[in-house]
Amino acid sequence: MPNIANSDRTISLLEKVLDLRQQNQQVIASNIANANTPGYTPSRLEFESSLKHALASGAMTPSTTHAAHFPIGAANLSGVRAKVVQTPASSSVGDRNGVDLETEMLALAENQIMYETATQLINKKLGILKYVAQGGN
Repeated sequence: MPNIANSDRTISLLEKVLDLRQQNQQVIASNIANANTPGYTPSRLEFESSLKHALASGAMTPSTTHAAHFPIGAANLSGVRAKVVQTPASSSVGDRNGVDLETEMLALAENQIMYETATQLINKKLGILKYVAQGGN
């Protein structure tokens, strides 16, 4: 039996998004945990532009072996890379800690909302597949 996640481009994309959002959560949590660490330089996980580039370059382009076939197959998202980037301290506080707790909390909330949205989309997609597999009952 084929793996559903590998045969559906949308699920493959959402799976990758969930992985990246989870990594982002760790980076943000590390920044928050080090908010009082003197000399700490906060980090950001950059992946949105890489994901957009992969999608624009045809990672989600359907491919078939015959003109009459429906396109099925996993998205090629191997080119999507997440990069941790250090953000220089912009604080005027003497401890040279660059963490702005309010900014980090906003980033955490945004990331959580995006993660939950991707999870809901996967649930909807799987619900549709279940409905179809059960013959529409």
